[in-house]
Amino acid sequence: MTTEDFDKVIERRIELINSVMRSKNKEYASDKDKFHNFKSSTGISFHSSQEKVAWEFMTKHLQSIKDMLDKVEKGGHSSVPSVEYLEEKIGDAINYLILIEGMLKERKV
Repeated sequence: MTTEDFDKVIERRIELINSVMRSKNKEYASDKDKFHNFKSSTGISFHSSQEKVAWEFMTKHLQSIKDMLDKVEKGGHSSVPSVEYLEEKIGDAINYLILIEGMLKERKV
């Protein structure tokens, strides 16, 4: 992959982060609290902190990526997923890391 091609991957990822995080914000957050669902989920989760709830939610996406990598390893180039699927799965993990970062930074305020 050339530097130019990799720069396009980075630019596309930034666009996707902006798009997905804004649309999911409308779905899962309240007007007053961006992390509402994570905080509320501590009451029904096995975790007592919003960050650990987010981590647990993220593990599903990490497992999906691992399964994808295993499939590619076994099946070669023909097993590489579509660009859309790849962007979705990688994006999910990245977005959860961003959410966890935000939650930890919120604690410093």
